[in-house]
Amino acid sequence: MKLFFPHPLIIMLVFLGLAALLTYFVPAGSYDRTMDKATGREIVVQGSYHQIENNPVSIGKIFLSVPEGFIEGAEVVILILIIGGAFYVVEKTGAFSSGLEALIFRFNKAKSYLIIILGILFATMGNLSGFQEEIIAMVPLLMVLAHKIGYSKTAIIAFSLGSAVIGGSFGPTNPFGVIIAQKVAEVPVFSGGMYRIFFLVLALTFWIAYFIRNGKDKNSQLITSDKEPKKLSNSHVLILILVGLTFGIMVFGLTSWSWNYNEMSAIFFVLGLAVGLMGNLGINGTARAYSEGFGEMIFAGIIVGMARSIYMVLQEGMIIDTIILGLFSPLEGLPLGLSAVSMLLGQCILHIPVPSTSGQAVLTMPLLAPIADLIGMSRQVVVLAYQYGAGLMDLVTPTNGALMDILAASGISYKDWMKVSWKPILFLLLIASISVMTGIIFF
Repeated sequence: MKLFFPHPLIIMLVFLGLAALLTYFVPAGSYDRTMDKATGREIVVQGSYHQIENNPVSIGKIFLSVPEGFIEGAEVVILILIIGGAFYVVEKTGAFSSGLEALIFRFNKAKSYLIIILGILFATMGNLSGFQEEIIAMVPLLMVLAHKIGYSKTAIIAFSLGSAVIGGSFGPTNPFGVIIAQKVAEVPVFSGGMYRIFFLVLALTFWIAYFIRNGKDKNSQLITSDKEPKKLSNSHVLILILVGLTFGIMVFGLTSWSWNYNEMSAIFFVLGLAVGLMGNLGINGTARAYSEGFGEMIFAGIIVGMARSIYMVLQEGMIIDTIILGLFSPLEGLPLGLSAVSMLLGQCILHIPVPSTSGQAVLTMPLLAPIADLIGMSRQVVVLAYQYGAGLMDLVTPTNGALMDILAASGISYKDWMKVSWKPILFLLLIASISVMTGIIFF
């Protein structure tokens, strides 16, 4: 029987309505807050919760919160659109596909090395840019690759999409995940980077090794071809170098120049324009590709704006601190490690109705960061629980459009994908749980 899943926009609207409904039934309340001199941020004063006069949200205010949510989250929405547009332009130049073809030929007789390199490359792109939707255009090439190296279609999707998701979930630089979460939680950007890289290497090594061992297609005949593909053009080489250089500048800008969303948007906007001209798309072709890229990412931006609207409704009704109290009470008597794992599992569940990782960060960090203050947990651990839970669920939830589109383009059913991947995904969640528990010691 085919399962029915409402459109994500409908799900977000339902959550918006539920948030407004809660303002009529959940008592309004507030914690006192004080400035922490050590961190320079405002924190909740433990034991200071007190009820205040209820302020239920009207129907008119519900609808008004939608555009207000987009305005409030405009910087994040614009960043998503511009980065998505820039990478769409890169894909249109053929640089990614040409680079992949060159790798296939170079390691034609060393298939395991090729798989490892591909896994690392896709993980790097996931770590740098939340690389997922861009893989859809690569599916035909990936299917050819699977045929040539004797691996199943599900295995090659695991090496590509799976590695990209692991890079985005465990890595320290995903702008749609960890960076947004750290900013909203008021945690220094890129802090805990080496800790994240350690668990990224651990998770990626396991994932690639698992599918190298279990992903071979027993019915496929290994094909070895000595036909050299078209040489990687100078423009494609320059484009790939420019993409790497842009990310390097972004990292330096965020750490040394106090960059924010607007500066990141600006540098990726320049990247898209430069890449289009270098890739011979022409002025109009570059503009056309950019606009098409915006179109591909519009819905991700909508989810972020809607998530912000939900938070604004809860904020207007003055029930956020009451919700914090409700979430805090069950965790108060638990060991910190168990509390951290509970947050991780909660993020996993929430990602089913909220398929946008950036939207989920905006929605949950304002709620969970104060809880961490109350129970003596580092906000860094809260960010870890978020990025692991929301990120890894992109390999599972049918509400992830990129996953479903890639599976459909590959001719793989969702059932077959889950049949092959559920065991290693559970092991990844185990690694994530160990990370959040040990993070309590390190942070």
